[in-house]
Amino acid sequence: MTSFENALKHQVGLGTAPLGNMFREVPEEEARKTIQTAWDQGVRYFDTAPFYGAGLAEMRLGNVLSQYNRDDYLLSTKVGRYITEDTENKEGLFQYARNNKVVTDYTEDATKRSIEQSLERLKTDRLDFVFVHDVSPDFHGDEWLAKFDEAREGAFRVLTRLREEGVIKSWGLGVNTTEPIEKAMELEETQPDVCLSATQYTLLQHEQALQKMMKKAVEKNVDIVVGSPYNSGVLLGGDHYNYEKADADIIARVNQLNEIGQKYDVPLKAAALQFSTSHPAVKSVIPGSTRPDRIKEDLDMIQLDIPKEFWDELLSKGFISSNAPLPSNVS
Repeated sequence: MTSFENALKHQVGLGTAPLGNMFREVPEEEARKTIQTAWDQGVRYFDTAPFYGAGLAEMRLGNVLSQYNRDDYLLSTKVGRYITEDTENKEGLFQYARNNKVVTDYTEDATKRSIEQSLERLKTDRLDFVFVHDVSPDFHGDEWLAKFDEAREGAFRVLTRLREEGVIKSWGLGVNTTEPIEKAMELEETQPDVCLSATQYTLLQHEQALQKMMKKAVEKNVDIVVGSPYNSGVLLGGDHYNYEKADADIIARVNQLNEIGQKYDVPLKAAALQFSTSHPAVKSVIPGSTRPDRIKEDLDMIQLDIPKEFWDELLSKGFISSNAPLPSNVS
C-alpha cells in the first residue's frame, strides 16, 4: 500500500474550517485535542486553508502535525487568499478569526505568496494537494468568471508547474458550487487532478453534482474530495445549512430523513458518509469538527452496516437520486 493509499484508507480525513473559529471561538486546547484525537484514531489526511480564521486553522494544525514524520500524512491547503499584518474587523463565517487582513487574489505572485505563508504556518516544507479556493459564484457573484480567468492565468499555471516539478502531488479547485469544477475540467492548458467539492455531493444535496460534475470527474480521471458532507451540520441536527441558517424546508427534510433512519436504526451520519464515498470519483470525505469525540464516531460510522431496505426507502421516496451509486454491499 502506498503512503497515498494508506493516508486515505479510511476515506475519512479531517476538515479544519471549524478550527479556524468558524461560527464560534474554539479554545486552543479544544482545537489541539481535536487534531490529536484524529491522529490517534488513524486519520492521516488533513485539509486546511488560509481563509479559516485568517491562518488560525493552519497554525493549529501545524503545531500538532509538526511532531510527526511528514511522510506519514497527507496535507492539503488552498490558494486564492493571503494574510497581511494589517488588521480588519471580522464578520460572517469567521467573525471570531484572528484580526489579520485577508486579501483575495488569484494571480501568480499572490499564489506563490500564499503557499510560502501556508508552509510557514503549517511548519512543513511541502504540500500534497493545493486547491484554488472559492473561485465561485457564492463568493464573487457576477464577478466569478473574471476571478476564474485571473486564476486560470495565475494560480492554475503556478500549480500545474509545481505539480510537474514534483513540488506538489496534485491540484484543483476547492469550491461550494459545481460549475467552477466543471469549467476547470474542460481546460486544455491546465488540468486539475483532484478537486474539493463542499456541500454539493451529499445525502441531502447531490442531484446537480450528478448531472455533470461527477460524470466528468470519472471521464477525466479527476479525484473528488467531499467537504461538508453534513451540509454545515444540519444533517446532524445543527441549524446551519451550507454555511447559512437553515430554513424550515431543509429542517423538515432532515426530520423526514431522521425518521427513516430511526426506523432502520441508521444514524444519518453513517448514511451521509457512506453515500458520499460510494461514488467512484470520491477518494475521501472530510467532515470538519471541533469535538474530539466526533472523530472516532466518524470512523465507526463509515463502516457501519446499513440495511438495503434503508436505501430502498430513500430511493422510493425521492430522497436520493436513482443515478447515485450506493454502497457496494447494497445491490
